[in-house]
Amino acid sequence: MPPSRRLPTRDQLRVWREFIESTEALRAVVAARLLSDTGLSMGDYAVLLALDEAPGGRIRSSELAAAISWERSRLSHHLARMERRGLIRREPAATDSRGAEILLEPAGESAFRAATVPHLRAVRELFVDALTPEQLTRTGDIAAALRRAAAVSPGERPGTGSG
Repeated sequence: MPPSRRLPTRDQLRVWREFIESTEALRAVVAARLLSDTGLSMGDYAVLLALDEAPGGRIRSSELAAAISWERSRLSHHLARMERRGLIRREPAATDSRGAEILLEPAGESAFRAATVPHLRAVRELFVDALTPEQLTRTGDIAAALRRAAAVSPGERPGTGSG
């Protein structure tokens, strides 16, 4: 039987569950600390980070959705909430009347700046400090391998008959 057709073993499933449950627990704790410390959700922080990194604090909504790996409808609803709070502003795109550009407002920039140190402190305490330097390096390698595997479409996977 080709490797892609075999099911995971019991031990492999145990590792999978440990990985999923650990990452979900870690994300939940980091998110709760961010909200408690700063009043920002992880979604708010992801949007503000992308805007902070964008030239001029401005990015097309479609590019923002891709940058933070969100569906466009989810992003649209979230941006409406952020806009009501004065963190961002939406404007029609200058080059395409169908598109929109998202702009970082001064209040959003301030909120992002105020949230950065508490957020990075939580990442340090809950992730970096929990691992040895060697484990951290291996974790980075593992994460990169998983991201590459997730980026390959099912028809391109070895042993699936295409190619």
